[in-house]
Amino acid sequence: MIPFVDLKTQFKHVEKDIRVRMDSVFKHGQYIMGPEVLELEEKLSAFAGTKYCVGCASGTDALLMALMVKNVGPGDAVFTTPFTFIATAEVISLLGATPVFVDIDPQTFNMDVNKLDLAIKGLKTNNPSIYPLPANQPNLKPKGIITVDLFGLPCDYDVVDMIAKEHGLFVIEDAAQGFGGKYKDKMAGSFGDMGCTSFFPAKPLGCYGDAGAIFTDDDAADKILRSIRIHGMGNHPYDNPRIGLNARIDTLQAAILLPKLDLFPFELDKRQHVADRYSNNLSGLRPHLLTPQIPSEFRSAWAQYSVLSDKREHVMNALKKNEFPTAVYYPKPLHLQGAFAGLGYKEGDMPESENISKRIFSLPIHPYLEDRVIDQICEVISMEVFSKDVKA
Repeated sequence: MIPFVDLKTQFKHVEKDIRVRMDSVFKHGQYIMGPEVLELEEKLSAFAGTKYCVGCASGTDALLMALMVKNVGPGDAVFTTPFTFIATAEVISLLGATPVFVDIDPQTFNMDVNKLDLAIKGLKTNNPSIYPLPANQPNLKPKGIITVDLFGLPCDYDVVDMIAKEHGLFVIEDAAQGFGGKYKDKMAGSFGDMGCTSFFPAKPLGCYGDAGAIFTDDDAADKILRSIRIHGMGNHPYDNPRIGLNARIDTLQAAILLPKLDLFPFELDKRQHVADRYSNNLSGLRPHLLTPQIPSEFRSAWAQYSVLSDKREHVMNALKKNEFPTAVYYPKPLHLQGAFAGLGYKEGDMPESENISKRIFSLPIHPYLEDRVIDQICEVISMEVFSKDVKA
């Protein structure tokens, strides 16, 4: 079976440079906050087009740290999408605040900005008839929004920022999947008050372990973030003006990311090529199979190539028989997860997320996927979708 994400082939392209970088770390021995960390932060901020970048231990820590900068805590409501990985909402709950879920746009899979506006107005007036709200929490204060650039596609930040400004809310961009994507003339990671990303190995820009980063143009936020990631440290290691985390990015992971960042623009172009070939091959299968739709003025980083079909299980089984892997992101939306049962959401509250979770699946996508393999995958899908003995 071919790999869903081919990190081994990628390593062949950067092995020499990575080994040189890692050997340099072994020689200077600064395994914690070594010089590679600052070098990476400077290059990442230049890539994203922000004034600052603060490296950290994971994408989850990046989100948590950003919320801590905003002093999020009990009684605060933070609006986010239920169609994402749990980390996005988990960090809200970890600080004692309450996630308020907002359904998605069925075309982009990102948060529906019209429903976002309704959810904020519903919460402000404590009126769940305007939009479904967490149960038995009448005194929540709207505090902020965490957007998610799902599967690599940035959100519509012109509208998100307008809504946030109208209601006095902060915006944190979860660009864990979106880093490398673009909206108009701005790169993912540069939107909102802070942008957060992950360098988990399977991400478009991934390391060989866990790591993340926060991007901002705010001088004060940058200073606080650098304090939070080292136990709330002040002017010296035993001066702690605030509660913080042990959330430093590892020097070795920074060293690994530096040559991979050099390769990143090339890999983004290759991901676009793979996505285009899939879309061209599969375009004739509508309405039985729907391919991703990228609005004008947007560029996706193509963290995933996700399609919709009422014959999902049949198509996935056929691909598996032919040794082509697939994955489902996400089979159960967050508002129906046991972790958030206390919020009182029920089936039917987020109909788009619930519907898409039953129909969506992702195909292999990485910069080194060969055209012939893409064509073979598409041929299997086409044969299965049009098979007369398979019912939807």
